[in-house]
Amino acid sequence: MKVLFNADDFGLTKGITDGIMEAHTKGLVHSTTLMMNGKAVDYAVKQAKNHPSLHVGIHLVLTWGKPVSKDVSDLLDPNGEFKFKNTFLKMDPPNIYQVEKEWRAQIEAFLATGLPLHHIDSHHHVHGWEPLKQVVVKLAKEYGVKVRYVDSLKDFPEILLTETLYLGFYGDGVDEKIFHHLQKLNVKSVEVMTHPAIMDEDLIQVSSYTNKREQELQILCSLNTPDWVV
Repeated sequence: MKVLFNADDFGLTKGITDGIMEAHTKGLVHSTTLMMNGKAVDYAVKQAKNHPSLHVGIHLVLTWGKPVSKDVSDLLDPNGEFKFKNTFLKMDPPNIYQVEKEWRAQIEAFLATGLPLHHIDSHHHVHGWEPLKQVVVKLAKEYGVKVRYVDSLKDFPEILLTETLYLGFYGDGVDEKIFHHLQKLNVKSVEVMTHPAIMDEDLIQVSSYTNKREQELQILCSLNTPDWVV
């Protein structure tokens, strides 16, 4: 089985970025995805360029912070931040044209860093929102990159990064038995979503998922890859 450990939220804060780098240099993390509107983007880019063995994709954002592009007012709240949150499924569908404009701007900002674009995923899995399916497919094909598995894209296997996505290594599911859980999956490839970090004040301000990130980091740096993983 091919197993890809991906760390979300690269560049969101310095502590998150440092935790991801440690999980790569000392642990199981093979790839990460960069938030182009994060608090530590420039720092994250520098770290990635110093460690080219870490594959870096883009963590498309629609549910946190400010946009990268201008004139996407339909996507914003009165404070100029994205109005969508992790409860977006309960909200009205967004302005598709403005989403495409913003996500294209985020991808172009990523490419401007000079980093190779490894794959696409998104904050809070918003790229799996049914109304955005065609936008995601269009961008993946145009930029020639794979996309994190979500159910809405299962009919487009040609653009998917892996056969499935394992979400169990999160919250109460964070434990040392991760490979035991993965071995039970009847797939040839799986991506494991992870969120390692070193706690800092910015992390406490931007995320409700805090202490578990440090536990993830400890586990990701303590395990060895079993022989059945290719």
